[in-house]
Amino acid sequence: MPRASTAYLAATLSLVLLLAGLVFHSCHEREASRDLLSRLSGMVSWLNLTDLCLFTEASYTRHPSMTDLNTPFQDSPFSFEHFPTGALVAPPPHLVRTNGQID
Repeated sequence: MPRASTAYLAATLSLVLLLAGLVFHSCHEREASRDLLSRLSGMVSWLNLTDLCLFTEASYTRHPSMTDLNTPFQDSPFSFEHFPTGALVAPPPHLVRTNGQID
């Protein structure tokens, strides 16, 4: 049975090697995907795409710039949030202005 310190050092070393492998893999993949990203960027500009669809659950989390404040509560003003992504996405700044000020 190995000592606890030996097992700890072995686990730490293996995790450090795993981290180094992940960093190397991400650097390699970034270089490999540069051509694909440039082609996709050209396609986005050619198609005149405007907004990124971040979440697929509800319309007010798909395109936050095209929503209003009461959309999450369309069933009832006192209803709870149906989708968990509603807690992750804030309303656009132009919807939370009052008297020219942003809250």
